[in-house]
Amino acid sequence: MTSTVHDNPTPWIADHIRRFEETGGHPRPGVADLLLTTRGRKSGLLRRTALAYVRDEDAYVLTASNAGADRHPAWYLNLLATPEVTLQVSAATFPATARPATAAESARLWPAVVAAMPSYAVYRTATAREIPLVLVTPAGRAS
Repeated sequence: MTSTVHDNPTPWIADHIRRFEETGGHPRPGVADLLLTTRGRKSGLLRRTALAYVRDEDAYVLTASNAGADRHPAWYLNLLATPEVTLQVSAATFPATARPATAAESARLWPAVVAAMPSYAVYRTATAREIPLVLVTPAGRAS
């Protein structure tokens, strides 16, 4: 299996990844962004995307919003199949483990997620699906 990382081909996400790299991990002032690399559930290839996050103790909280689409984003389906992922936060890159938040965790975390990115509230009303939150914990730490 290859270790080459394939960036998300969606133009605005590819641009976000490029800006992340050019700015040392700070593409949008005032927004916490990271790069998430998952293993493709079908292809087996490494796939990278850019996401906003909030922190919950040791975990990075990601929102599988897919901009309010009626289907989950590919990165979310990939980490369900293979929860071992790689995160890049600012200049630090490290292995981590991802898992969907429980219902209780999601209820507690949604206010913080929406406070950080108000568009997520709009996305929740745009789709009939439950938008999952994901907790990603650096390897070697409990979540």
